[in-house]
Amino acid sequence: MRDGLEEMESALFDTKLVLPRPVFELTSAYQGQEGLDLAQKAVQAGLPYATAFVDVRMPPGFDGIETTARIWQIDPALEIVICTAYSDYSWDDLSSKLNHSDKFLILKKPFEIEEVLQLAITLTEKWRLRQEARLRVNQLENLVQERTKSLEATNARLEGEIVERKKSEAARETLIKSLEGALANVKTLSGLIPICAGCKQIRDDQGFWNQVETYISEHSEARFSHGLCPKCAVKYFPDVPGMETPGSSKNPV
Repeated sequence: MRDGLEEMESALFDTKLVLPRPVFELTSAYQGQEGLDLAQKAVQAGLPYATAFVDVRMPPGFDGIETTARIWQIDPALEIVICTAYSDYSWDDLSSKLNHSDKFLILKKPFEIEEVLQLAITLTEKWRLRQEARLRVNQLENLVQERTKSLEATNARLEGEIVERKKSEAARETLIKSLEGALANVKTLSGLIPICAGCKQIRDDQGFWNQVETYISEHSEARFSHGLCPKCAVKYFPDVPGMETPGSSKNPV
């Protein structure tokens, strides 16, 4: 029991407990152009730097401020700590030359190793979170584009179906109108038709007697082409040669 309490006490109050420090992959350059070349190679390799510590004075060549501006042209996401022991630039000058960027801090010399470590940890995590957020945004943008394409394809298909349906409906309406017009023109004979047993005239609904062909023409689509049957030809034209046809008789039984 006592051993367990001693272990807990040691874990809680032992001042010698040391937390593990993060491990960084370091690269160094002595001049601005050399640092710029390293940053460019890292970007081209797909392994950009997260944080850079840049000294203001790096003779010969361009100084740390110009180096920072040039590096950001290659890698705009890089977090930079500008180290200086002099008052070469005021804060306003730095902000103006670096376009008021939020990705740089100033570290005054002399500095403690804890300051450098704290800045490296904080800025590297800030860079990581920015990259993660940008990746997430890109994923969401790709997802939106895919959904948009899918919706556009679905919309195009629905519009095509609507067009085809409208065409079908128009064709159906045309057919219906055509059939209605045909039905309106159709006249049929049905029911009992009063016909005279003697002269064969037919009585209409108004009580008038009409010739058979007149009545049928008015009540149907039938049309008449007049001629003479063999019997009538002989009857009405007995003296005309050739009126009697085979199978007919002048005096049928």
